[in-house]
Amino acid sequence: MTKPGKALLATSLALTSLLTSCTLDGGSATKETAMSDNSATNREYLSVSANAGAEPTVRKPIGAAPTTLITKDIIVGTGAEVTPTSTLTVQYILISWKTGEVIQSSWASQPAVFALSGVIQGWQQGMPGMKVGGRRLLVIPPDLAYGANGAGPIGPNETLAFVVDVVAVS
Repeated sequence: MTKPGKALLATSLALTSLLTSCTLDGGSATKETAMSDNSATNREYLSVSANAGAEPTVRKPIGAAPTTLITKDIIVGTGAEVTPTSTLTVQYILISWKTGEVIQSSWASQPAVFALSGVIQGWQQGMPGMKVGGRRLLVIPPDLAYGANGAGPIGPNETLAFVVDVVAVS
């Protein structure tokens, strides 16, 4: 296997490991957006840059963590649509709501590849309908992420913010 192939495999395995260790108990090129599509109050959560194809700039979360899944399309894609049975190739950034710090990012290496059906509930519920070329903010409460146990660098009862760019769907 080539060195880039090994790096892609290692990144995919790391993301798959992180996302599958879940327990159920527990616009314009320079536009920035911070509103939630599914919030009746249009509450601001965090600001994410909308520069297609470039690593997003993400500001620290604002206010108390939401208690329900929040999804917001930052860039609406035009390619193939994600379904619950899709295998995804994505670039992502994972941010801790509590600290505002980046916990993990695929942008430093290769896109991650995994089956949507094999990851945390927040991704399974928040990704369907997204299209290739799009960027979506997912704010995931603990009960749809890693719950009371946490996992790896994710603490117990941690609310997570993911910024996800879909590169390919199969």
